[in-house]
Amino acid sequence: MVASARTEPRGSMAMELTFGDPALTARLERGMDASEEWLRALAAGAQDPRVAEVAGHLFGPGGKRLRPLLALVGAEFGERAPYAADPSRTGPYATDPYAADPSSTGPYPADPSRAVEAAALAELVHVASLYHDDVMDQAHTRRGVPSVNARWGNTTAVLAGNWLLSKAAQLAAELGPETIRLQSKVTNRLIMGQIRELVGPSDEDDPLSHYFTVVAGKSAALISMALQLGAVRTGAPEHVVQTLAEYGEHLGIAFQISDDILDITSTSEVSGKEQGKDLAIGVASLPVLLALADERPEAGELRTLLTAATAGPEGAGLPRAVALLHRCGALAEARTVMHARLLRARTAANGLPDGPATRVLHALCDFVARRDH
Repeated sequence: MVASARTEPRGSMAMELTFGDPALTARLERGMDASEEWLRALAAGAQDPRVAEVAGHLFGPGGKRLRPLLALVGAEFGERAPYAADPSRTGPYATDPYAADPSSTGPYPADPSRAVEAAALAELVHVASLYHDDVMDQAHTRRGVPSVNARWGNTTAVLAGNWLLSKAAQLAAELGPETIRLQSKVTNRLIMGQIRELVGPSDEDDPLSHYFTVVAGKSAALISMALQLGAVRTGAPEHVVQTLAEYGEHLGIAFQISDDILDITSTSEVSGKEQGKDLAIGVASLPVLLALADERPEAGELRTLLTAATAGPEGAGLPRAVALLHRCGALAEARTVMHARLLRARTAANGLPDGPATRVLHALCDFVARRDH
């Protein structure tokens, strides 16, 4: 059976970002609901019930669903016209997921199903990457529930992630050449980012430059793709698509930096993952790299803790490592880098047409900026 538990209201993030715009909130919430129904139906339709259970494991638990939301926001920049139901349409989109209340008026995306498909595709690729990431990171929880690798083992998690990627490729092929190009490009970037993270920097590489290369592939690529998918699927002008791509790259890097900070400062109840998971297994997050980048008094002890797998099996060294990162100013410095990336994202958003969707992009920058406060 596909999991269906939810740990937070699904529309909460959409409502938070739309500044009381009821029409936009309704479109985003309906689009997210429709994309999730599509994903659950996809998993449930697997020929083997075991595949259905594993593949659908993370489609039910709570989460912000940032990538589907971004695809729907990107679609707001496309061609707009009142929606006319197509009586020949069948399948998940036989009815209009964006259908307005009979008492409301105003334009809607020309073909709402296109935006829903983009949202579903973005989440498919993202969840597949989570399955693989959790194997690499030996994670025990994800989105507040046991990770796939913890519940069914590493081999099953990898194969399930591959299955989801194959379904993403199939969906992209059905949506046209430009969607195929975007999906295949981001899959390549994801895999290269994972390989670079696994191998680590060479002796000639600057660790900070290596970090940003990995983050661009693993985090920024997905966020940028989601925005582009929505815009492309609803016929947005090319210059708008490219501006959304630039915005997404900077927002994605800032989002990953905020994740790095939250790994150190947030409880598992807030983040949905084990506190200090990355630190415990020696992942070179930005705060750690900044702390080790010079001869700060704390660097030597921190380096020793990291070399000794930091927390160890009982987590004994984790509190000391966290205290060192606070004391040496690395967390504050990481926040400065994050805000610089958010400024670049805001600058890109300023090049987009003014309107509710652009205001959502600025609100997303505010959201990332306050995640760890």
